[in-house]
Amino acid sequence: MSAAWLQAPEGRAAAVAAGLRAAAPVFATERLALRLPVLADYPAYEAVFTSDRARFIGGPFTPEAAWSDFCEGVAGWLLRGAGMWTVTARHDDAALGWIYLWHERGDAAPELGWILTEAAEGKGYATEAALAVLPHAVALFSAGGFVSYIDAGNAGSARLATRLGARRDAAAEAAIDDATLHVYRHTGVPL
Repeated sequence: MSAAWLQAPEGRAAAVAAGLRAAAPVFATERLALRLPVLADYPAYEAVFTSDRARFIGGPFTPEAAWSDFCEGVAGWLLRGAGMWTVTARHDDAALGWIYLWHERGDAAPELGWILTEAAEGKGYATEAALAVLPHAVALFSAGGFVSYIDAGNAGSARLATRLGARRDAAAEAAIDDATLHVYRHTGVPL
């Protein structure tokens, strides 16, 4: 991968980028920070999306498709007022994964989604990050106004969606032509 196109902007361009990022919500939990993505996050994103970790979301992706997906998550902030957060440890800026509150091309509803690096798996980070974003999602899209699209084989994500209070939506599933995709509708914030 050529490093030139991944170089962070400098000077005025860096200030503009920082200003745009500052306008979006960020969250902190006991262990995590959720911030907007930066170019330095992309190598980790590509590593996840070009690996078997992306098998439940249409992957593994090509590097070009991973870049396109990354850009769609970032562009969502400007186009829809919601997008993707990079999940990091509270005192370490390295990407542990990503939380999405976006409306991808072709989707019927906005989606709350998540994916972690292999090193971050099994530590409860996805739950912690999703719980931090959930009240914001309800404020933006209302209870019932967003979903999680989950591959039928992804039991871990299905458990997380249920833990977040979401329930399978048979009508939404019937409206899509993909028997392997389950739709979990979020109807509020769990107590």
